[in-house]
Amino acid sequence: MAAKDTVKQTVQEEAASIQKMATDVARSGAYLYPFKGIFYFLTHRALWKPLMSKLLPTLTLGISVTAGMFFFTYLPQAAVLAIFNGPLAALSTILLVLSESSTIFMALAKTMLIEDSLVDTFDGTLVSKGETNLLSSERQVKSGGDPIARLGKLVSKPFAKFTPKALIRYFMYLPLNFLPVVGTVLFILLQGKKFGPQAHSRYFQLKKMSKSTQEDWVEKRKGAYTGFGVVGVLLEMVPIAGILFAFTNNVGAALWAADLEKSETTSPELRNQAKRVE
Repeated sequence: MAAKDTVKQTVQEEAASIQKMATDVARSGAYLYPFKGIFYFLTHRALWKPLMSKLLPTLTLGISVTAGMFFFTYLPQAAVLAIFNGPLAALSTILLVLSESSTIFMALAKTMLIEDSLVDTFDGTLVSKGETNLLSSERQVKSGGDPIARLGKLVSKPFAKFTPKALIRYFMYLPLNFLPVVGTVLFILLQGKKFGPQAHSRYFQLKKMSKSTQEDWVEKRKGAYTGFGVVGVLLEMVPIAGILFAFTNNVGAALWAADLEKSETTSPELRNQAKRVE
């Protein structure tokens, strides 16, 4: 009886935790920033430059990885998932292979092709939002020209966009996909929880946050970063187009960072006055 009560209590606690997380995600509105990033990117042509400079080799890599993964891994994984997921195995396998392809593709692309371009996109977005002071300690910012043209030499190397630890963690989570529907949802949720803070690695560097400060910062905004991360992961899972969303996610993360900066520099009294005017 005691064991039954313990299980029941644990389930209730987990349910309450998930409910609180969902509430925090909804209240934060951070899940909208990846979509804001898409719109901002599409309406600011100057921000296309870093992507366009790497477009052809990146698309070639994306097509090769995705086609290869479906050719070599779809049927074996579908056979295994059919044991656990039954008729849902086909859909689960497609999502799984897309996720695997995206992860491998992004790891290769961010390591070999687009890391500097993503940094330029993030920094260029900050410049376009007037946050040159935030950049000044880590990068030269020129006067005149479009936001990308104003970016000068990097003072220090940006944080790595993808690490071996992240890849290992990804494959540790893969078995969750054996659980029908719920497993895939949990898999994406766990990926999103890590993706969100990673999207602000450049922002943390610009703010000169220590590792412990970053952890405290993220913990206080766990729902916001999870919301941003889940949407970002789903967008980057789209075959081939995921590379475009990698750039728009960076734009969205920079827009969020710019809004955070504005909220920090606006006193509570002025914010209250603004709300009364509205």
